[in-house]
Amino acid sequence: MNELVNKSAQPVKSLRVILKKHSGRDNQGRISVRHQGGRQKRYYRIIDFRRDKRDIEGEIIRIEKDPNRNCFIALIKYTDGELRYILQPNGLKVGDKIIASEKAEIKVGNALPLKNIPVSINVHNIEKYPGQGGQVIRSAGASGIVVAHEEKYTQIKLPSGEIKRFLNDCFATIGQVGNIEKKEEKIGKAGRSRLMGIRPTVRGTAQNPRSHPHGGGEGRTGEGMPPKTPWGKPARGKKTRKKNHRTDYLIVKRRK
Repeated sequence: MNELVNKSAQPVKSLRVILKKHSGRDNQGRISVRHQGGRQKRYYRIIDFRRDKRDIEGEIIRIEKDPNRNCFIALIKYTDGELRYILQPNGLKVGDKIIASEKAEIKVGNALPLKNIPVSINVHNIEKYPGQGGQVIRSAGASGIVVAHEEKYTQIKLPSGEIKRFLNDCFATIGQVGNIEKKEEKIGKAGRSRLMGIRPTVRGTAQNPRSHPHGGGEGRTGEGMPPKTPWGKPARGKKTRKKNHRTDYLIVKRRK
């Protein structure tokens, strides 16, 4: 699929905005997310996650690489002349036709409500609430499977193995997100990581006691205690989801 991607194509001007650098700083200028900064200038491509241009057919003009996400994006030209970007599903090629409609055909790239998608079909870009826009399953190579239909909900098996309920009127796109080979990619050198905005991560055991709880000791010493962050919070194995979360009733089966 990589040979079909137009990596030199400039994004459509009306569908791009400059992506501001924050380098991990909050509104007070303090570092709130470590290990960020120094990336190259980027444009953000405005992606149509809502797929709210209903019952109008569109054609794939080209497939582009997006520096802001790990999957490819496809440029769509609709019959009324409007251009939009969508996430490129695996198998979608230049010249293919797609549509978002309640009665759309079950075909890769088409978007339709979950209630109209048969069981065992792969889906991605799923809405949490109708009209909100796809928020679930958007990374390269990911897909969910329609497991069952209920009176009000549709059960989806997520990539994590969790089975979760979504409202029947939520839209989803048919197929698996493209660029499946992304997980095999090697960064290659430190400089490329810096250009992507990723700064070095120093191990806690290599720091001094003032900078990290794991620091200090004579020679090469280990953590010597339950692993924790520089702020003393548990670093590994701690469950972060609250008990009695307000959306617990949507989960049919927990992830492994």
